[in-house]
Amino acid sequence: MDAVELARKLQEEATCSICLDYFTDPVMTSCGHNFCRECIRMTWEKAKGKKGKRRQKGSFPCPECREMSPQRNLRPNRLLTKVAEMARQHPGLQRRDLCPAHQEPLKLFCLEEQTPICVVCRESREHQSHRVLPVDEAVQEYKVKLEEDMKYFREEIEKTEKMQAKEEQSLVEWQDKAKERRERILVEFQKVVLFLVEEERRLLQTLKKEEEETVMRLQDSKASLDRQNHSLHSLLLQLEDRSREDPVQMLQDVKDTLARKSSLSVQYPKVDLPAALRTVCRVPGQIEVLKSFQEDVVPDPGSAYPYLLLYESRQRCYLSLPPDGGAPGGRERFVAYPCAVGQKSYAAGRHYWEVGMNLTGDALWALGVCRDNVSRRDRVPKSPENGFWVVQLCKGPKPAPPAAPAPVTLADPPSYVGVFLDFQAGEVSFYSAHDGAHLHTYSQAAFPGPLQPFFCLGAPKSGQMVISTVTMWVKG
Repeated sequence: MDAVELARKLQEEATCSICLDYFTDPVMTSCGHNFCRECIRMTWEKAKGKKGKRRQKGSFPCPECREMSPQRNLRPNRLLTKVAEMARQHPGLQRRDLCPAHQEPLKLFCLEEQTPICVVCRESREHQSHRVLPVDEAVQEYKVKLEEDMKYFREEIEKTEKMQAKEEQSLVEWQDKAKERRERILVEFQKVVLFLVEEERRLLQTLKKEEEETVMRLQDSKASLDRQNHSLHSLLLQLEDRSREDPVQMLQDVKDTLARKSSLSVQYPKVDLPAALRTVCRVPGQIEVLKSFQEDVVPDPGSAYPYLLLYESRQRCYLSLPPDGGAPGGRERFVAYPCAVGQKSYAAGRHYWEVGMNLTGDALWALGVCRDNVSRRDRVPKSPENGFWVVQLCKGPKPAPPAAPAPVTLADPPSYVGVFLDFQAGEVSFYSAHDGAHLHTYSQAAFPGPLQPFFCLGAPKSGQMVISTVTMWVKG
């Protein structure tokens, strides 16, 4: 018997007939056959659930000879355990060197299937027409290919490692750049903070100087009036005392007494106070910050006063035309004033928009926000109590205030007004969009509900208002 046949026989003896692998913890049945302990247990467990012939209690058929064998008679086969371990470790008996189907040495290599085969496989129909090489020749041929592939992968590994080193260097450089930029941001913002602190100090000093100058003029005027009042009171007391004297005493020196009136120069100094403070609240860069919240506000044509024209410059068309029959339109339309509201309502967040104006004449305009449910058919004062947070705009002298609460009126409004709504803070602020000067702020604990941008124009031929790309004016 040659070595190959001996190896095949030894492998057969060390192989379990159930799992077809080397024995693991082999046991022997009463009939003399050997199996892995777990394999025979699983086989008998499966046999329990099958219907068929009656089995003796505790006995099961042998998978090899079908003879009944008591389960408790299983005996460990220590010798077979050693043989299986030797077969498992011996190089000549490794299962990868034998054909799984025929247990023959793998001496040939099929070029079509690219797999080792045995001589029995070579004669089979599956491989009979295939080209084959001896394993040794195939190994030499594929060693050359493997060397080429290994050379390729070594080169690619070298390239990858160089790229990794480059990326690591780029990472370090990028982090250094980010660190430098972070430090620069901190420095530049600190500069701005210092600049704002200095600008704040300068504005406060300017305001203080303006206040002190005006206060001094008012105090001088008040002191002069106090002195004049004291003199008048003194002369009045003297005249009252003289009027209570006897007639003869009263007439003595009456000429000098009466001359005091003509000699006294009564003056009423008038201090010309400016209509507003010269010092303007203007924070550098504030408009740029507010523009980060800027939105494209568009008036709602469905809410517009019937004779309020809305022209969309991008679409080159009118959004709202005056009705021919004079019908007021839907419930959402303003009929008491030439007004309109924005298409969006705001119930949270911060929002900023700008409105351009070309005012002519002396008509009053209004601009700001309003509740989404304000009265649109009745004339009501545009005040916070009625759901309006607006400023009035007019050219020329400020009109006399009405008896009812009225909004703040700007007698010389800028050509562009910025409106900033901070819903959570309960604030609506107005700014000159050109230079950032603060015009007015409404502040309260909270708004009662959603708000809409509000626009109100004056009479016909009083000018135009521009919101985003929409131009509004009242039809004459």
